[in-house]
Amino acid sequence: MQFMGYKRSEGRAGIRNHVLILPTCACGSESSRIVASQVRGAVNIVFNTGCSDVAANTAMSQKILTGFACNPNVYGVVIIGLGCETVPHKVLREKIEAMTKKPVVSFGIQEEGGTLKTIENATRAARIMAAEAGMQQKEPCDISELLLGIECGGSDTTSGIASNPAVGNLSDRLVDLGASTIMSESIEWIGGEHVLARRAATPEIHNQIIKVCEDYEKHLLAAGQDCRAGQPTPGNKDGGLSTIDEKSLGCIFKGGTRPIVEVLEQAERPTKQGAIIMDTAGYDISSVTSMVAAGCNAVIFTTGRGTPTGNAIVPVLKVTANEHTYQWMEDNMDVDLSAIIRGEMTIPESGEMLLDEMEKILNGKLTKAEAYGFSDIAVDHVCRFV
Repeated sequence: MQFMGYKRSEGRAGIRNHVLILPTCACGSESSRIVASQVRGAVNIVFNTGCSDVAANTAMSQKILTGFACNPNVYGVVIIGLGCETVPHKVLREKIEAMTKKPVVSFGIQEEGGTLKTIENATRAARIMAAEAGMQQKEPCDISELLLGIECGGSDTTSGIASNPAVGNLSDRLVDLGASTIMSESIEWIGGEHVLARRAATPEIHNQIIKVCEDYEKHLLAAGQDCRAGQPTPGNKDGGLSTIDEKSLGCIFKGGTRPIVEVLEQAERPTKQGAIIMDTAGYDISSVTSMVAAGCNAVIFTTGRGTPTGNAIVPVLKVTANEHTYQWMEDNMDVDLSAIIRGEMTIPESGEMLLDEMEKILNGKLTKAEAYGFSDIAVDHVCRFV
């Protein structure tokens, strides 16, 4: 299976060709937004951190930012910093340049002489980069270049019995074709981690999966917290999910059935091909953020209750098996899988339908969130209780 994509010098293939306007910190976010609005083909993120933080959180922010820049959907990067943040724009630029051969330029608001001068200079640089990006032609790319992030949010009973198994079937199909998939949100494995661990390709990976869940619970208990206080969410409960175990058993379905070949930390790049899992928080937007920073060039997102979420760098394809949600939130939902609930479509048939839809996305079809220009970013702080 092939798709038409943008080949990068690092060996990956993008399904989009963005110029990314990247703030180093919150103080650069508004200028980045204005620059992106002036240049066709440019996208920006709003970053709410990047300064005045402990070392571990600063390292996570840098990991996310460099990961965004290196994502295969990005052609080039224009960095905008303030000048007094923890990691200056020139240092971030050097980090990115050490990891990729993409064009990268940077500006500091204090150095340039204020907001207007920064916007003028950054916009000029972004326009030059966008013109260059427009010259790049799509080429046939093998499906092995796809790294698909798998996420869920606003789950209800239809998620665990229909949309998640359908996406799991899609994941199996893609892995069998040579692609890779990542499932995240480790807190939503708790109660079902023993079932997930059975898919481990090796005893070491089996033990890693169990340990991830044990460590997360111990971390919260050490701070006097219980993960069950926030899981399931009020919306999950309204949708019929009564316990975290029940929620987890439905959530892990979306990862499919193929052997798990690697367990990643947040925003860590995969080193293996196949079915992969990532240790992230139980917040869907921060999990998507981490998977995009790890190099996912597309995301599929299941929801029962409905969500508008999207990402500036990658298309987010949202699917639901709740007929009411699809009809009520049709402006946000991309795929209706409610035929599974009605007994009109099997899980394998729905997996095949999702594969067809994913092929269209890989070849340029916009998801609804992408067409709106939605950009949801959240960085999970590793030192949550400092």
